Amino acid sequence: MDKKVYLLRRLLQGLLTLFLVSIVIFTILRVAPGDVADLIISGADGSGIGATAQEKEDLRATLGLDRPLYQQYGEWVWDMASLHWGDSLFTGRSVWDDFLRKLPVTLQLSFMGLFIAIALGVPLGIVAALRQDTWVDYVARIFALGGVSLPHFWLATLLLLAGVRYFTWSPPLGYESVIDAPWRNFTQFIWPALVLGYSGAGLLSRMTRSAVLEVMRQEYIRTAVAKGLQPSAIVQRHTLRNALLPVITVVGIAFAALVSGSVVLEQVFVLPGVGLFLLEAVKFRDYTVVQPIIVFFAAWVVLVNLTVDVIYTWLNPQVRHG
Repeated sequence: MDKKVYLLRRLLQGLLTLFLVSIVIFTILRVAPGDVADLIISGADGSGIGATAQEKEDLRATLGLDRPLYQQYGEWVWDMASLHWGDSLFTGRSVWDDFLRKLPVTLQLSFMGLFIAIALGVPLGIVAALRQDTWVDYVARIFALGGVSLPHFWLATLLLLAGVRYFTWSPPLGYESVIDAPWRNFTQFIWPALVLGYSGAGLLSRMTRSAVLEVMRQEYIRTAVAKGLQPSAIVQRHTLRNALLPVITVVGIAFAALVSGSVVLEQVFVLPGVGLFLLEAVKFRDYTVVQPIIVFFAAWVVLVNLTVDVIYTWLNPQVRHG
């Protein structure tokens, strides 16, 4: 299959995924029990519970909730595409402006987590493969198993509890800009980034180990050994060059997962990112915030996967012409 045709097909698949995600989230929020108008009128303190039915109907008309669902969906998609995300139902602020303010926090956490995941996972997987069935391999496999199986929120909570209970210490919570207070910003992000990166490191370690072992079983590796090449040269010139190709795909998957995983960690470490923004909106059923944020996460996954496909087809001729 031609490279352009392959990438075009992947792009169309990504757009179809976004379309289906938008329909699902739009439908769920519209048919869920309860009425958004009732929540807005009553307020967080319940002071507006005694509002009349006419007032509720007027509010529904203002919000466009009295229109057919297909019309509401069409208008929402158009607003999303034109970056007119509307105002929050409860704060009255622009959703797009709030999103842009909070996005750097989530991206910083995700990129730091990705760096830690690659720095730990890839070398550990290589060493585990080269030392197969030794104690080094067993330790690396236990490390990887913990990374892929332990939930983010559990690790983060354990870190906080252990620090307070045994060391009378806790990570600095809150957020300071990296421009205004670089060191303070680093100390606030390094702990959630370590938790986030550990899960990614576990996945990358397992994938790297499997890929290296598979390459080491190939005939050309055995031929290189038979010719008397130095083991270090075999690893650097032949093994890693071919083994790390499939790891690129896993890096993309891990990065997409890290962005999504930051939602819980922002809540635990009180980081004002997109994840915390989403959780607060869900609590108040602020669908004007929930809808675009979930679509953003879906679009992020699609974009990362498409980028990985482009890189992979460029590096691997078999995909380019297969």
